[in-house]
Amino acid sequence: MRGRGGQAPAPVGGAAVIRTRGLTKRFGRQLAVDGLDLTVPRGSVFGFLGPNGSGKTTTIRMLMGLVAPSAGVATVLGESMPQSLGRVLPRVGALIEGPALYGFLSGRDNLVRFDAADPTSDPRTRSARVAEALERVGLSAAAGKKARAYSLGMKQRLGLASALLRPRELLVLDEPTNGLDPQGMREIRALVREVAAEGTTVFLSSHLLDEIEQVCTHAAVMSKGRLVVQGTVAELAARAQGRLVVRTADTERAAEVLAAHRVTAIQVIHGQLDGRVEGDPSGVAPVGSLDESLPELCAALIAAGVRVRGFGLERGTLEDAFVALTGEGFDVAG
Repeated sequence: MRGRGGQAPAPVGGAAVIRTRGLTKRFGRQLAVDGLDLTVPRGSVFGFLGPNGSGKTTTIRMLMGLVAPSAGVATVLGESMPQSLGRVLPRVGALIEGPALYGFLSGRDNLVRFDAADPTSDPRTRSARVAEALERVGLSAAAGKKARAYSLGMKQRLGLASALLRPRELLVLDEPTNGLDPQGMREIRALVREVAAEGTTVFLSSHLLDEIEQVCTHAAVMSKGRLVVQGTVAELAARAQGRLVVRTADTERAAEVLAAHRVTAIQVIHGQLDGRVEGDPSGVAPVGSLDESLPELCAALIAAGVRVRGFGLERGTLEDAFVALTGEGFDVAG
């Protein structure tokens, strides 16, 4: 896929591109989104993270004016939604719940239809815009093929191309790598970085933790319709408790020593022990508190005659943080 050049990245900060306060959506008795307070900084690549069914897509549909909130307020690009749809949507590119395509039309003709539906688009430059969008998502060679013959991944690429037909201030992507093979996922992630570098704020919903860690500057974690936490990706990962890792042939003795020094959840696998140093009851103590414990633990092992071949701390990941914050596993299979 080819990139555009010449534009400096937008600085992260300033006025929020998306802001919600108390945003709530009920479907009958089901509370899909519960009092959401969300802030998406301008210039960020913002990951909206949570298992399937956590309320991510419902939130996006409210932000884009596709469904009305039951309570609360939302602003997008400084405008109230859904009251300001006509002013906001021309400034936003979106791919929500997969692309809606005409199966009997080619990929190129689908994009022509999408572009023609935009009242602000110039028909004189339509062909060039369509060709560039197809090239950016790697579909130039398949542009003449009927959309019904596209694989799921190709349809996802075509939907992304429709969102990229014109430069936008905000790009909203709901599970953009759904259906793609690993190479396709890497290419879409690279494209997201490229679009962000051009100055577009990207709001990316995903249930894939590594996707968020690889491409996002900021993230919010949803669980069961509620916002658990939001901040920079580095800040969220830093909330996770690291794990102590010890390599030794004296695993039984080492386990006894570590247990006596408040190391819990000790596992022994092939000459390696790992465990969690007790922090606060929530299990989300800063990793700095673990660093202070390491010399004491290493000295205790050596004093007990344990032959230590390796000793250190594995930093927590975004997945560790999610589990610690919500108390539940993460549905990475979708």
